[in-house]
Amino acid sequence: MNDRKILDLLAEGVDLEMDFNIHIFDTLGSTNNKLSQLIAEENAPPGTIIIAKMQTDGRGQRGKKWDSDTGGLYLSLAISPDLLARNIHQLTLGIVWGIAHQLRQKGLPVSIKWPNDLILADRKLGGILTQTRISQGRIQHAIVGVGINYTNTVEGLAINLAPSNDYQPNYRNFSIEMLTSCTIRGIISGYKRCTPATIDSLLLDYLELLNARGRSVLVNGQLGTVLGISPQGELHIGFTTATEITETYLTPGTFTLGYESL
Repeated sequence: MNDRKILDLLAEGVDLEMDFNIHIFDTLGSTNNKLSQLIAEENAPPGTIIIAKMQTDGRGQRGKKWDSDTGGLYLSLAISPDLLARNIHQLTLGIVWGIAHQLRQKGLPVSIKWPNDLILADRKLGGILTQTRISQGRIQHAIVGVGINYTNTVEGLAINLAPSNDYQPNYRNFSIEMLTSCTIRGIISGYKRCTPATIDSLLLDYLELLNARGRSVLVNGQLGTVLGISPQGELHIGFTTATEITETYLTPGTFTLGYESL
């Protein structure tokens, strides 16, 4: 992992309007925890990036352990989104869309599993965990943690980018530094679209990459169809019976789309 190469890649193309300070560690318990420590003890500014080659206590959504063996990308970035606190789920949607979009621009056909997983060939490639600091009803600061499988060993319903899998990237053009720069660009481009003027277009773009769009899903024993995403990040489900058509909205954290349903 070469921090200078990452910065050079970030300097190419569109100006991200942010200065970056990259810290790379061989091993950490958690990149999010380390970044939180730097913010508390050293007032680390937005643009501070923590990368670990291996994590011993990585976590995903709802506290689930994220296996973080050597070979994956484990990164946390400090941002200052200045969003209304009630729009926290928009921040998650924007960031996962931004990363997926950047990877697709580089030839990886990544899609999204609601609300915040990156998937490839219907298997989990990565995910994000966003921690926020709220003041006077607004999200003033956030730490965005991202884990993406690169060449680390994976099992079950996960996938990495190793050549032994069905999808084989060209490693001469897609290095770990390229994966890192795509991730950082995705975080920034995604959260910047979480504004009243751009949220509608963001939701449409998110829906285009949503793998479960139009698919059947079982909710409390009733078969429904995934219709879309609400501005609050809810999964919009429609149910049709012989006598009526009904709809419901499922809040992130209250319902899980299993990979077997993809």
